[in-house]
Amino acid sequence: MSLFLQADSLAISSQIASEVQSSEKTLSVWSLLTSGGIGGQIIMIVLFALLFAALFLYFERLMAINNASKIDANFMNNIKMNIMSGKIDAAKMLCAQTNSPVARLIEKGISRIGKPLEDINTAIENAGNLELYKLEKNTSMLATISGAGPMIGFLGTVLGMILAFHEMASGGGQIEVGALAEGIYTAMTTTVVGLVVGIIAYVGYNHLVVRTNKVVNQMEANAVDFLDLLNEPV
Repeated sequence: MSLFLQADSLAISSQIASEVQSSEKTLSVWSLLTSGGIGGQIIMIVLFALLFAALFLYFERLMAINNASKIDANFMNNIKMNIMSGKIDAAKMLCAQTNSPVARLIEKGISRIGKPLEDINTAIENAGNLELYKLEKNTSMLATISGAGPMIGFLGTVLGMILAFHEMASGGGQIEVGALAEGIYTAMTTTVVGLVVGIIAYVGYNHLVVRTNKVVNQMEANAVDFLDLLNEPV
């Protein structure tokens, strides 16, 4: 008889354990994101808005930088041939038909042909600064999001902890531990989401910086080739 009782108790305990495990597995990411109360939900909305803005800025700038880096491999050769042949207008037309920062730099230099070399160099540098400003447009907002995201997430966690401790203080010693723990880990999710937003924005910002530097190096290399062409003896 005792063996049957032990078997029944083991079956009941295993059933309880399985029910506990199943109840733990029902916890979803969505419930974590939406069960933080009004304050937590507002923080989550702000964080997801920042995430959307970061992704939009990253892909928009990435497409713009990719388009700026595209240039015909024979572009500078055709410019050299036209200038050496005295076809200045043809060189200007070629630059006008090519939509790239390099072409706009060379066009600025061609328009200054006949003036001192220092003036040509200054005009190209000014045009380069303008093109760099266009490439870096809105990129600094990614850096701002990478810093603001974790701080906003941490703000949500602090607010959640304040509410949890308020429940403890107003519970009169009868606070339910399960409800308190649920409030605490729900509040911690805002920090996790904030860190995710910050990491994505930070990685995207640094990738755009690297790609922008490559375009800048391309502009500098072609500007040097153009100035060397003007320095060649006729």
